[in-house]
Amino acid sequence: MEYTFIRSNRRTIGITIERDGSIVLRAPFLCSKRRAEEFLYSKQDWIRRTLKKMERQRLMAEAEPTDPIVPFTKDELDELGKRARKILVPMTEEIAEYMGATYGRIAIRTQRSRWGSCSSKGNLNFNRLLVLLPENVQRYVVVHELCHLKEMNHSKKFWAEVAKYQPTYKADRKQLKELESGLLARIPR
Repeated sequence: MEYTFIRSNRRTIGITIERDGSIVLRAPFLCSKRRAEEFLYSKQDWIRRTLKKMERQRLMAEAEPTDPIVPFTKDELDELGKRARKILVPMTEEIAEYMGATYGRIAIRTQRSRWGSCSSKGNLNFNRLLVLLPENVQRYVVVHELCHLKEMNHSKKFWAEVAKYQPTYKADRKQLKELESGLLARIPR
């Protein structure tokens, strides 16, 4: 299996599959390459499934005649950012209080491949396009990122934590996957 190996100032080993199908293995500076490779090989099934899914999506996109994708204008993105701040910040505050979670700052960004993220310092980032998705999906993304404050991974323990605060997370996650490609494709390059 071909991959690119990158050491960085991070806590965990991670795998990214880029849009072109290339695999990137990231590991903390103190992690041995052997340990990182063991992690990579333990995720072979997930990697194969993800690559197959990406290939299916590519083929479907080529096969289906679609309307041209109209990128968002700068003004539209600015307006979405303002709406996102008005909606997502209070939602995050409310959910965090309910969960007993504390976080650093909240940033609203235009991200091409993520709906949210949580840094090791507890800062939260949300994609401004979230406001175009149904409220249940918005709440799922907020809960997901807040749960990373307790578990900075996607282990069974993490998903159990998500389920505790968003019992419908599987359906919400599926809905997000169904809706995301049309929106993310409209982000200007």
